[in-house]
Amino acid sequence: MEKTISFSSVLTERLIELDLKGQSKIEVIDELIELLYNAESISDKDIFKQDVLTREEEGMTGIGDGIAIPHGKSDAVLKTSLAIGISKHDIDWDSIDAKPVRIVIMLAIKAYDKTAHIKLLSKVASSLCESDVIEKLINAKTEREIIETFENGEE
Repeated sequence: MEKTISFSSVLTERLIELDLKGQSKIEVIDELIELLYNAESISDKDIFKQDVLTREEEGMTGIGDGIAIPHGKSDAVLKTSLAIGISKHDIDWDSIDAKPVRIVIMLAIKAYDKTAHIKLLSKVASSLCESDVIEKLINAKTEREIIETFENGEE
């Protein structure tokens, strides 16, 4: 894994869904896993899902402000990636602030990569701290706008 992770190395338009259909946490996780699988970022949907759900049991991934960051370190990951889904409806997610989410950012990390998980999670969290980022993500009309929102926050 390279020393620094750029959003352009882990996020493509194929990994973004601007209109999540899932009504529940599990349905949304499945939807984002499908994106990762179709983009050839993961080799096995079931194995990766189990790793994500195992992580969900360890602690809340709903970080507040309408955002959830489910993630999995897994042998099924072929390429460290982000899958992003935006929902037009509220999704119950066991969030820290007890509020539903509308932005779901799934991290797919190779099981053997010791540092990518922390680096990528930190990078995503830092980007979300920018005051206008959440609004830009919710209001994005194209996948490219989502990518540019994250890339513009990179130093």
